[in-house]
Formats: sequence, structure tokens, C-alpha cells
Amino acid sequence: MTSNTGMVLEFIAAWSRRDLTEIMSYLSPDCVYHNIPFAPVAGRAEIKAIIGPLLARSSEVEWIVRQIGTSPIGAVLTERLDRFRIGNKWVEIPVMGTFELVDNRIVAWRDYFDAAQFHAQMPE
Repeated sequence: MTSNTGMVLEFIAAWSRRDLTEIMSYLSPDCVYHNIPFAPVAGRAEIKAIIGPLLARSSEVEWIVRQIGTSPIGAVLTERLDRFRIGNKWVEIPVMGTFELVDNRIVAWRDYFDAAQFHAQMPE
């Protein structure tokens, strides 16, 4: 059995392959994704609708993990730099993320970041 930290690192690595099916396989069917400051979404279909277009628009994705730890109840906390190559430039955003897992699946995923900083970097 893989540790919660190991599962989250595998999930993060899947982003670099830009395989939406693989990424979704790490989430429980009823996963809640809260991309703060936006409203949370629940379920794979809604999450796929949020992250699918970003993946499709990105020719490369890299999430650099700067710090990772596990809370006493098993939640995995990450400090990351998420990078998306869109057009000819990298769009980079510092992110603090929290992942809660049950039975080796992510059941809750919260990312905290500055949306204005992200959108200001987006190509026209």
C-alpha cells in the first residue's frame, strides 16, 4: 500500500504527462475540489470540466514541490510552484495545496493561490 504522501506525489507526477484520464484516476468519484478563491466543485465530471481545458491549453505542465508533509490525521500538505506552458511562455503560480485521502484516492483537494497573479500571466 502506498503512503498518502506517495499517492500525492504520483498524482503530481501525472500532471507532467498531461493525461487527463490518469489524473482523474487518483480522485474518488465524489472528490471535492476547491480551487480557492473559486467555488468548490464535486465529482469527477465537474472536476474534469475545470482542469480539462487548462490541460488542453498547456503544451507542458510542471508542478515543482518545494515542501511536502503529512498531518497527524493523514492529510498531505504541499507547497508548490505550478507551471503551465501556454503558447510560448510559462505561466507560474505559487500554490499551497491540501489533499485528503481515503483508500488511496483523493477525496478532498484544496489549492490556495492568487488568481489575479495567475490570470495576469495568461497570454492573450
